[in-house]
Amino acid sequence: MVAGLSQDERRVLLQHGTEAPFCGVFLDNKTEGIYCCRLCGLPLFRSSTKFDSGTGWPSFFAPYDEAHIGRIRDSSHGMVRVEIVCARCGSHLGHVFPDGPPPTGERHCLNSVSLAFVESGQPLPDPLHRGGAEATTA
Repeated sequence: MVAGLSQDERRVLLQHGTEAPFCGVFLDNKTEGIYCCRLCGLPLFRSSTKFDSGTGWPSFFAPYDEAHIGRIRDSSHGMVRVEIVCARCGSHLGHVFPDGPPPTGERHCLNSVSLAFVESGQPLPDPLHRGGAEATTA
């Protein structure tokens, strides 16, 4: 899994970096489906919860399943934020802020390089070869 990552993907996923705004491949994606962890394939966000936050990063108001997202206090860069990581493999996804739309009021701000996308109706990724991948339902 890690061996196939580019230098930028390693910097974001493994070293808690951030990709530049307005350049991520998923920023303007309007296709229905599921956004999964780039490293382990865990479903993270549904396209139905994606919204245009104007920040330059893909934003979602709710996770696929709250148990799939870890939340960590981040006091780097002179501010206090909440980092979000994949609950399965611990890879860095982005941050969550309390300024999103209803019903949650949350804005999960993601790095595109942290994500893999599966179109609705296609099987979810199985990079760990666990078997039993289900078809997505957005």
